[in-house]
Amino acid sequence: MFRYLIGAAMLLLTACASYGPTDALIGRSQADVIALLGAPARESVDEGRRRLDFLRGPYGKQSYFVYLDDKGRVLSWRQVLTEENFLKILPGMSREEVIKLIGESRVQFGLARDRGYVWSYRYETAFCQWFQIEFTKNDIVRSTGHGTPPECEVHDDRR
Repeated sequence: MFRYLIGAAMLLLTACASYGPTDALIGRSQADVIALLGAPARESVDEGRRRLDFLRGPYGKQSYFVYLDDKGRVLSWRQVLTEENFLKILPGMSREEVIKLIGESRVQFGLARDRGYVWSYRYETAFCQWFQIEFTKNDIVRSTGHGTPPECEVHDDRR
């Protein structure tokens, strides 16, 4: 019992400062994960495993997928906003295929004349850029690329 109380106290202490998962969550319950990271943005099944998505946007640069076993215990976790994953997103993919790879974006805007919409993802990079995906109005990837987020745009106020 004492060991359980110590473990629970340690989890609560880390919860106050936690932004993302750590390996200390491996084997912990779904309730422990939610206590530490907050409510997931999405719950799904990915390759037979339950998955919780923790999106740290719009200004966060990480999105975490936490995988659970059939008893609701953490098997693994990973940060999915990486160049490696961005390279896997190709024209013709569906919105759901994108969500399966990198989660849904917290920064979205529509295109004029009902041509579709764009999702933008901030991520860890040495450059001030974000990854963007343009979708058709039918939720199919039209194009991808890197752009400049608003906080990095240079404005000339001398006019």
